[in-house]
Order: sequence, then C-alpha cells, then structure tokens
Amino acid sequence: MTSTDDNDDTSREAAVAATDDSDGFVVEPLDDDDWVVPVSTPRNFSPWAQAMLELAAATPEEKVPTNAASVPGWRARTRGRLTDLLGPFPRGVALNAELTDPVDCGTYTRERLVYDTESTMSVPAYLLVPHDRRRRGPAVVAIHGHGPGKDEIVGITDELHEPGVPTGDYARQLVEAGYLVLAPDLRCFGERADWAPDDKYLCDANLVAAVSAGRNPLTANLYDLVCAIDLLEEHPLADPRRIGVAGFSYGATMALFLAAWDTRVRAAVVSGYFSSWNAAHRVPYNLCGSQVLFGMLGELEHVDLGALIAPRALMVETGSEDPLFPVADASAAVEELGSVYDAMRAPSGSLEHHVFDGGHRWDGTTALAFLERWL
Repeated sequence: MTSTDDNDDTSREAAVAATDDSDGFVVEPLDDDDWVVPVSTPRNFSPWAQAMLELAAATPEEKVPTNAASVPGWRARTRGRLTDLLGPFPRGVALNAELTDPVDCGTYTRERLVYDTESTMSVPAYLLVPHDRRRRGPAVVAIHGHGPGKDEIVGITDELHEPGVPTGDYARQLVEAGYLVLAPDLRCFGERADWAPDDKYLCDANLVAAVSAGRNPLTANLYDLVCAIDLLEEHPLADPRRIGVAGFSYGATMALFLAAWDTRVRAAVVSGYFSSWNAAHRVPYNLCGSQVLFGMLGELEHVDLGALIAPRALMVETGSEDPLFPVADASAAVEELGSVYDAMRAPSGSLEHHVFDGGHRWDGTTALAFLERWL
C-alpha cells in the first residue's frame, strides 16, 4: 500500500518499514490483507461442542476382548490405566468412627456415623441396622446422587414424587430388606456442603478446591468410599465376604468406580448412569466436575470399568426415557460387556440389565432380588 502523501512521516508505512540498525532487521510494509485468511469450514465457540468433537475422534486405547485368552492381560492393562488416571490416593489416617444420635425407625435403627479419611477431612454418614440382625450378614454401601445427600436415600427428606413411581430412598429400602447399610455424604453434599449462592454448583466449586490442592474430586470421593468398606469389614454384624454397593446417577458413577477398584465389592447396582462418555456428554450440563478424570477420553470407558468388575455381580438399571444416559447406549455397552463375562465364565445372571418404563430416576424393582441372590 502506497501513501498518497509523500511528506507524511507519520504514515503507518513509514513506521513499519523502519529499520532497526542494531540487528539489521527490516520490517516489510504490512498489507491489510496479509493476515486475513478466508475460512470455509465451520467454526466452534462452545467448550461442550469441542468435547463432543474430541470424543468422536477419540480412539479407544484397547477394544474389549472377546477371546478368553486375551482377557487377563487386557484387564491388567485396563487396571493400570485406571490407576494412572485416578492418581495418588490421599494419605490414610485412623478411621476413628463415632456413632451418635440413634433413632428407632420401627424395623431398624438409624445412627449418625462420622469417620476420618484424611488429617483434614471427615465423612458424615448414616448407619442403618436392622433390629433383627443378630449375626454377621450382608452389608451395602448406599451412595446418593445429586440433591440433598444421604438424607434423601435414607428417607428423611420429604421430596415430592409422582404417584406410583418408586422413590429414591433406596438405603431405607435396603435396610428394611435386612441389609446393614452405610450411607455417607459425598464431598460437597449434605453435611459436607459449603454455603454458596443458588446459581453456584457445588460440584464445580469442589473441583476448584481439589485441583488447586492437587487432588481429583472423583479420586477423593472414591477413597472416602473405600474407607466406608473398611468400616463395614470391621463391623460385628457385617460379613466381609458379602459387601455390595448401590447408587443412582452421580451415586451410580461412584458405585461403578468403587466396584471396579475395590474387589471386596461382591455385587453392585448401578442405576441411571452406565452407558458411555459419548452418550453422557450429549447433554451439555449432564456431568459435573466430580464425575470426570483428567485425560480419560480414549483411555477408559464405562464398559472398561464394568469389565474390571467381572466376573462379580453387576446390575445396570436404565429408564426407557432417560435423556441423560439413553437406553440404546446402555444396552449396547451391556452387550459389549457381556462378552467379557462370557469369556471369564461368570455365573449365569451375574450381569443383568434392568430396563424400566420411565426417565432418569431410581427404580429398584428388581435390585433387591438381585442383591439377595449375590450377597
């Protein structure tokens, strides 16, 4: 571009063409079109859409094997990837379990239990003990989803439910069926919830606090639940060989990870979650900051976690109209997982997919029978 005024020393052309005598570098005159590039492909501004594109492009580290000879080595490598993704667990401390506030609930007693998992962290929980339990027997860790925390699943909160639709108080249902039940609050829920304005999501606040301290929220919650199993193992009314886990939604996330990680879990009920990361991310607001691991895409899938549970008992529960974890994706994942159960010669019925009429909620109509069989 040429100036029309040769005497204009302030022109941009003169400025950009100035020579720096110190290094001999000459800046060429700038043409306005030199940095404007025509773009024919669509552009994206959405972090969610970026994640979906990356999910679509992600190639699984290894496919689920169908041949029995390949399964042991594949499971060992998958376990290694899970270990790497979780990162280091917190440094353990004495659990120092404390029971207070017993409440007679008719057929069982509910007590408030507090135990330590780190030098700077304790876990509030409810312990539900059937009145007629006199000896060691089956025990279940019940894990709540998003909402008020443990109060909901033990039946304390007075939530509104549709008439005829099963309620989400599955911890209460379990103890009334004769199980010893431990129901802890996950971090930032129930008694562990910090104050925040209504428009602030505590799971994401927990992510900020954890990452700034070098922790992964999912790993920290998983460690709290591993400690819950430690407690149940020591309880005089719990049989360490008959421990199960049950959870819905976010609680199902943790139930799946807990059963995959801790082989002391003999049976797991995963309700309203099991499908795939791709399916879970189709709704932008679905997963929270406490349900993911850094760098997990292509490294670990729901079906991989299920394969780490095999040949132990796993029940997947899915609503036919669940928009968050669609039944078609859940069915495909369970079918793929079935090849691992078959290859490991798991007992018949140890992998079950219960599909019920409804949306994203706990159903539980076959869960008790499943647990009774396997615990």
